Amino acid sequence: MARDDLIMIEGKVSDLKGGGIYFITLQNGIDIKAKLCGKMKRFNIKVVVGDRVTVSVSPYDPTHGLITHRFKA
Repeated sequence: MARDDLIMIEGKVSDLKGGGIYFITLQNGIDIKAKLCGKMKRFNIKVVVGDRVTVSVSPYDPTHGLITHRFKA
């Protein structure tokens, strides 16, 4: 899927599981699972519980996503 086809949604990291899985609570109250995108891993950007993030979600499976941006506090 092309990067332009993904839906960008803002949310807050609510929980952290093993294997790099983050649970994100979206602004509308829905919880989704997400992983870090490749550039965030490459540049060692850390994401902790409580951070505001942007998640890219596929329109075909809205329960999984990629964390593409972490907002500064």
